[in-house]
Amino acid sequence: MDIHFIENLERALEEDLPGEAAHQLMTPFDLSQFPVPEDYRIACVLILLYPRNKEWHIALLERPTHNIHDLHAGQISLPGGKFEESDYSYQDCALREANEEIGVDQSKIGIVGELSSVYAKASNFMVYPFVGFTTSEPEFNAQPAEVAQIIELPLEILTNSKHKKTKDITASNNLILKNMPYYDYEGHTIWGVTGMILKELEEIIIQSDL
Repeated sequence: MDIHFIENLERALEEDLPGEAAHQLMTPFDLSQFPVPEDYRIACVLILLYPRNKEWHIALLERPTHNIHDLHAGQISLPGGKFEESDYSYQDCALREANEEIGVDQSKIGIVGELSSVYAKASNFMVYPFVGFTTSEPEFNAQPAEVAQIIELPLEILTNSKHKKTKDITASNNLILKNMPYYDYEGHTIWGVTGMILKELEEIIIQSDL
């Protein structure tokens, strides 16, 4: 694997990030029209980069549809979850949740940096994304109550225009979102906050010529 990519990505994440300008590309709505309330909750997610077939991949998961209390049931997301008082930091939360949901060994993950936070209006969470990597293929062990399946997304998909589309998407509250941008990978629709986070990573890769 090209470990220089990770080294260059780490340097790129220390620079000014695209932030909301990148997030805006993954929604037809004006994000500035949705102020963040003071009572938002905090969640942390992990973008885990790892080698598979000599290519960098990202671990995503499909949330089960049977959990009626999950506002994002059936959607594709990054491993992560709610920040708990027992977590030492937001980074610790992201690593803990990834271990609980998909079974990755935290001790084998190096944190490269952090992306811009994203507000998830539907669930009132401010989401803090962290970028981590491992030099070996992870041994996944999905938590059935939280994970319907693990999706291994090749990193190159993000910068491949044929996987970027728009369509009407029905949200969990049965609201139809018109012309919603998304990544299409093997029939999986990757949109919303997850799409925004991955879009910022894509913009960093393109802008930094990684």
